[in-house]
Amino acid sequence: MENTKDLTEHSSQPERRSDTFGMFDGYDSCSEDTSSSSSSEESEEEVAPLPSNLPIIKNNGQVYTYPDGKSGMATCEMCGMVGVRDAFYSKTKRFCSVSCSRSYSSNSKKASILARLQGKPPTKKAKVLQKQPLVAKLAAYAQYQATLQNQAKTKAAVSVEGFSWGNYINSNSFLAAPVTCFKHAPMGTCWGDISENVRVEVPNTDCSLPTKVFWIAGILKLAGYNALLRYEGFENDSGLDFWCNICGSDIHPVGWCAASGKPLVPPRTIQHKYTNWKAFLVKRLTGAKTLPPDFSQKVSESMQYPFKPCMRVEVVDKRHLCRTRVAVVESVIGGRLRLVYEESEDRTDDFWCHMHSPLIHHIGWSRSIGHRFKRSDITKKQDGHFDTPPHLFAKVKEVDQSGEWFKEGMKLEAIDPLNLSTICVATIRKVLADGYLMIGIDGSEAADGSDWFCYHATSPSIFPVGFCEINMIELTPPRGYTKLPFKWFDYLRETGSIAAPVKLFNKDVPNHGFRVGMKLEAVDLMEPRLICVATVTRIIHRLLRIHFDGWEEEYDQWVDCESPDLYPVGWCQLTGYQLQPPASQSTRESQSASSKQKKKAKSQQYKGHKKMTTLQLKEELLDGEDYSFLQGASDQESNGAANFYIKQEP
Repeated sequence: MENTKDLTEHSSQPERRSDTFGMFDGYDSCSEDTSSSSSSEESEEEVAPLPSNLPIIKNNGQVYTYPDGKSGMATCEMCGMVGVRDAFYSKTKRFCSVSCSRSYSSNSKKASILARLQGKPPTKKAKVLQKQPLVAKLAAYAQYQATLQNQAKTKAAVSVEGFSWGNYINSNSFLAAPVTCFKHAPMGTCWGDISENVRVEVPNTDCSLPTKVFWIAGILKLAGYNALLRYEGFENDSGLDFWCNICGSDIHPVGWCAASGKPLVPPRTIQHKYTNWKAFLVKRLTGAKTLPPDFSQKVSESMQYPFKPCMRVEVVDKRHLCRTRVAVVESVIGGRLRLVYEESEDRTDDFWCHMHSPLIHHIGWSRSIGHRFKRSDITKKQDGHFDTPPHLFAKVKEVDQSGEWFKEGMKLEAIDPLNLSTICVATIRKVLADGYLMIGIDGSEAADGSDWFCYHATSPSIFPVGFCEINMIELTPPRGYTKLPFKWFDYLRETGSIAAPVKLFNKDVPNHGFRVGMKLEAVDLMEPRLICVATVTRIIHRLLRIHFDGWEEEYDQWVDCESPDLYPVGWCQLTGYQLQPPASQSTRESQSASSKQKKKAKSQQYKGHKKMTTLQLKEELLDGEDYSFLQGASDQESNGAANFYIKQEP
């Protein structure tokens, strides 16, 4: 009879309504009419302080109220009709009409309950009571949801079979580079103070209801865009912790459910842990931080890109780095451009780069600075193609070439664009306008200069003589040079050359935020359509050594800290780009077997092996897309500019 009493009491509750937390108290464990049974441990728990520029959740339910002050939709407790709450009858808004209100008498309700307890067929009126209140209200909210407008739409996530960033980071206790390290990436400049303990509203996956419902979760750990979340109420229980992309379409600030007419329902595992969930949430959330209310709008705006298909650009010729060609934007994914060279009839001769890459320029750039250019056989633009506005391209720092400046024949050290793991002895072969320089790698240049490449004077990829020695990096000497170990003093004297003045190089070192061991997603510049799981293994001021997880160190590459080819963890999932997981042992062995035969010379010889697809480099003149890598030589780290060009005593 005790069960009978409980059921009768629940059935005769005077009113079921949606409270200011957007919760359904027809769900018994959510009823605000029952007393709170929070544990003493919960009552003593305090909310940890959080950054100050995120919205604070108020204890008066302010964040949870509807923008228009209304309570959304309602369901008639007699006939089950769904409608706008304010249009319902009486102050309680329980019935759609006077007739339903009168029909719902206490005698009929008691008779229906008694019949149900005795196992008798319910009457027509009793069928209404037999409906699950929560399911009925969920149906109302489903209808209400269909009428909502201006909901943010994002691309579906691209998953990598067998690889999960969350599992990868958790199982190895890895640290990911924060989003703020990547100014070119979505939200890179407006990430703010999103950190641990921030609360969000997320789908409740621990629920058997047919319609999507939500619950509140707190951020336990951040890894790039990805966050490890725990549902409120689970305390120290990690059983249902989960990773998600914080910029995804299902992540919302606290209060979004109430404002959007979405139900908040506690997970099934803990639904009976508290009898007054509203009081629990008020206590847990008062003073806590949540996402800014315009967070999803900022995400959407940061993923709008000015480059569009059919735009024409000048881009480096991947087979002859000394010149540029006209290419057309074929597609744009996350700011990355798939460019198809204009003369490609089958549209397969392509090149991938970021829209902020120093390798692309506006039409007419080559002529304006005196750079070599391959004229197209196409005499006029194809229908629909148009020149990209010059203001869309990355700006370079203006320089004054009127005073002391770089001159032809000066020596320097430079990252080899065809072998990005090496820094080589190099020579300035030609001085162009606007601060651009044509550079050649000593000992491996073609007689006609067809393998020269262009760097700007402010490029972080060129260094003064002695940079590698000061920072304990292995310098690659000219091919065929026999006086090893290489000494700059002897080489300059033998060649009758002078070193480029130190003061002409870019010595700016931003506070980039990278640390050794941080995880990220990085373009394989040897095959630039691929983005791989990677790790920062060395930091020399603004220069980063990027290692591709699962691959040998010979595939590493030197990259600037502000390179647009580096992305936060979760970038591929957010933008819909395919991520290459760490290489398996079988993949490494198959690639190594073919590459070892090409390692007869160490750093003096270009290597053309690739991690994913093998397109061999021709030693005489190299395919510009086929970059390769070499092992670094030191674990020296630095994130400052103090000793940039000063040789320190041991």
